[in-house]
Amino acid sequence: MSYVMNTLSNLLGQTAFMSLTWGNYLMIVVALFFMYLAIAKDYEPLLLVPISFGMLLVNIYPDIMKEGGLLHYFYLLDEWSILPSLIFMGVGAMTDFAPLIANPKSFLLGAAAQFGIYMAYFMAIFMGFNDKAAAAISIIGGADGPTSIFLCSKLGQVEYMGPIAVAAYSYMSLVPVIQPPIMKLLTTEEERKIKMEQLRPVSKLERILFPIIVTIVVCMILPTTAPLVGMLMLGNLFRESGVVKQLSETASNALMYIVVIILGTSVGATTSAEAFLKLDTLKIVALGMIAFAFGTAAGVLFGKLMSKLSHGKVNPLIGSAGVSAVPMAARVSQKVGAEADPTNFLLMHAMGPNVAGVIGTAVAAGTFMAIFGVK
Repeated sequence: MSYVMNTLSNLLGQTAFMSLTWGNYLMIVVALFFMYLAIAKDYEPLLLVPISFGMLLVNIYPDIMKEGGLLHYFYLLDEWSILPSLIFMGVGAMTDFAPLIANPKSFLLGAAAQFGIYMAYFMAIFMGFNDKAAAAISIIGGADGPTSIFLCSKLGQVEYMGPIAVAAYSYMSLVPVIQPPIMKLLTTEEERKIKMEQLRPVSKLERILFPIIVTIVVCMILPTTAPLVGMLMLGNLFRESGVVKQLSETASNALMYIVVIILGTSVGATTSAEAFLKLDTLKIVALGMIAFAFGTAAGVLFGKLMSKLSHGKVNPLIGSAGVSAVPMAARVSQKVGAEADPTNFLLMHAMGPNVAGVIGTAVAAGTFMAIFGVK
């Protein structure tokens, strides 16, 4: 009888119920909430499902992220900047840069939307973070998860990687919720109804030359952007060259989804209660929201300026797409414009600043790396 009791006692002692803290239970609830958003509300399920599941796993079984645990080795691929670069290659293979090529002024809108990054940088320093941590946190304003992870790793701020990555991916997923109120607040109904002229056709030669020229120009000026911008443009060259269909399909489908699974799960697994439930985490989440909101606002306000200078030929709503969340931010521009006028089609026009924002956020990351002498 004592043997049975000892066995049952040992089994009970091995269950998670005996070792979890209130913080673990809180994070489990947060993980379930993220799953609800992903599955029931369809908020970027490709991102939130693996992230929330990784969050669930690590708070039930923390050893899964310790050396020897499965997700520890997934996480090393984040820390070594391998997965963010591969994500960029997949994004490049999936992205049509023709709207940006047809309307190069979109670069200005993409650049304007990076204002939130630099504002958040100074605010983070004011809130007590060191300069490198502030830079890593500020990139959340670009709503670009891979770039946030990449810069955090390069600047040696791995202690903040979990909150930064989760905040960045969360704001990417919540673009349809966060952006519309800001866009409507800063524009009039007449501005939202502005119809833009159809973009000119882009030749195949232009499509092929674009990734090559961007790589040369950007990487010559900021060599530190090569892992991100280089992989983004390589993926796009796969797509546009027309001679490596298999590579394009692999980069945009099988490889992309494999990387998303590993990256998302490992990012979620950085949110153990011990690492996540800190005052600094709340500061990071708040700073990320401020950066994203200011980035959206700056893009819309610059769009208003372009609208005035062009005598009403630019709809200011497309400026909000200058953040890096592709193609979510462009879809939001289309949705808000269609609410004002159902016959208004802004999607292709918004894709210009949207893809410019991807490049702009990578350039911002490279700029911070250059400032701090990181290669």
